[in-house]
Amino acid sequence: MLQNSLAANASVKASLGISGRFNIGGDGAISRFGWKAQGTSLLQFSGEAYTVEMGITNETNPVEREQNAACQFATTPNDTTVTDEPKPEEALGGEAKFRQFIAFLGSPLPSTTQPGGATSIANGRSTFSSIGCNQCHTPTLRTPTTTVQAYSNQDVDVFSDFALHNMGPGLADGVVQGLARGDEFRTAPLWGAAQRVFFMHDGRNTTIQGAIASHRSVANAQFPASEANMVIDRFNALSVAQKQDLINFVRSL
Repeated sequence: MLQNSLAANASVKASLGISGRFNIGGDGAISRFGWKAQGTSLLQFSGEAYTVEMGITNETNPVEREQNAACQFATTPNDTTVTDEPKPEEALGGEAKFRQFIAFLGSPLPSTTQPGGATSIANGRSTFSSIGCNQCHTPTLRTPTTTVQAYSNQDVDVFSDFALHNMGPGLADGVVQGLARGDEFRTAPLWGAAQRVFFMHDGRNTTIQGAIASHRSVANAQFPASEANMVIDRFNALSVAQKQDLINFVRSL
C-alpha cells in the first residue's frame, strides 16, 4: 500500500519536483514512526521514547543515553517484563504497555464546520489537492490485513505518505537516522492538526501559514532545495480567501 501510494501520480510529482523515499529498518520493513521515520514498529518507537524522552531504560532500549561513558552506572534496564506476575496484562514492561495503549487509539475526528464553516473547509480541501499538497500529504491510506480486527483493512485519513522528503536547508537539522539524511523528514501526518499548538519537527511555527512557509527553502552548498518549493509557490499565488480556506481545512482535521 505505501509503495503504491508513493509511486502514484509519478508524472505529477515529477513536474512539482517531488520524489521521496522510505526509511527502511534492519529487517527490510518500511519505517513509519518518528520525525525521520526511524522507528519500524510501535514497540521500537515506544522503547526509544521511554529512554530518550523520559530516561527510562527498558528491554527495547536497555542502554542509557549518556554521552559520558563513566556515568553509565545502570547494568540492567529500569523497566522490564515481570515474568512471575500472575496477571498477564501487568507482566508487560512499561514500553510494551504504552505500545498497546497507542495502538488502539482512535483516529482524530475532523470537523465539517470549524473553523470557517463548511463551505470554506470544502473549498480549502479542493485547493489543498489542486496545488499539490496531497502529493505528499496523502489524504487516505488503507491498512493491511492484520491479526487485529480493530485496525485491519481500514481506510485511514492520515494525510501522509510516510515517506522521507528533502525539505531543504531551512528545515535541515543535520541529524541522520537510519537512511534519513540531515535534510530529510517523514511527511508529518496532518490528522489532529486542529489540536496542535506547535508545528514542524522543532516546533518552530505556531500557525499553519507559518508551517507552510517553512516548507520552502532554496539549495545551498550542503543540501538541495526543498521538494515542496513549487507547491509553496502555488500556495503563495493564491488569493487571500483561498489561503484562508486551505488553512481552515487543515485546522479542521
